[in-house]
Amino acid sequence: MCATPIGNLEDITYRVLRILQEVDLIAAEDTRNSIKLLNHFNIKTPMTSYHEFNKFEKAKVLVDKLNLGANIALITDAGTPGISDPGEELVKQCHQAGITVTSLPGAAACVTALTMSGQATRRFVFEAFLPTDKKERNFIIDSLRNETRTIIIYEAPHRLIKTLHELADIFGQDRALSICKELTKKYENVMITNFKDALEYYQTNEPKGEYVLVIAGKSKETLIEESRQQWDTMSVAEHVEMYINNGMDKKEAMKAAAKDRGVSKRDIYNELLEN
Repeated sequence: MCATPIGNLEDITYRVLRILQEVDLIAAEDTRNSIKLLNHFNIKTPMTSYHEFNKFEKAKVLVDKLNLGANIALITDAGTPGISDPGEELVKQCHQAGITVTSLPGAAACVTALTMSGQATRRFVFEAFLPTDKKERNFIIDSLRNETRTIIIYEAPHRLIKTLHELADIFGQDRALSICKELTKKYENVMITNFKDALEYYQTNEPKGEYVLVIAGKSKETLIEESRQQWDTMSVAEHVEMYINNGMDKKEAMKAAAKDRGVSKRDIYNELLEN
């Protein structure tokens, strides 16, 4: 698994260059794209295509070659193979066949964007490109509603505005995000903004280039406040009864209700006595 540049050709490692020259075959996501990289570094190793539409059957072919003693390098159009590309299937089949797999680290757009975004970096969730199927897309977006980790999403320019609208409906207009585009390239840019301002900006500025959205997770304070608002519509007795109906004994139910409401267990007990 050989990571290749995501834009700037200087970002390739010496190790990757050596391996691409030494292996018997290079499996590339798009040979027409990868030949430019190989020509730039004067690498003459034969290539074969391995992409989303042939990943299952072609993986079997490549595994057969590996079993016969060949050494194969896998590269993607840009970045680290296996990240938001079909490489994961080949790796899976290699492991099943007992073939040694190793990954040569290098560029990855998601990590590059995260580290320069200004958003929290300790915990993050990577969603790559959102599904195009409407039902699946809505499910994924809705599942991120209460995500507290930083969220990383890839997007193409012609879908950017639509995606920003969809995400704004879930996260709110004021949610902070960083919009990174054309990473490592001449027109690299990071816009630190929120959904409201970003949508206003793209009303008069046509999206161009490849984008990575780095979105702040929901704050714990907001989660607690929303949770408390939810319980305000329910009496303490109803709250405790809900947990009892879910299989808890009364003591556990009172403790859970107290935690939800941000009060002590004694407060819950006294409330129940009064009513």
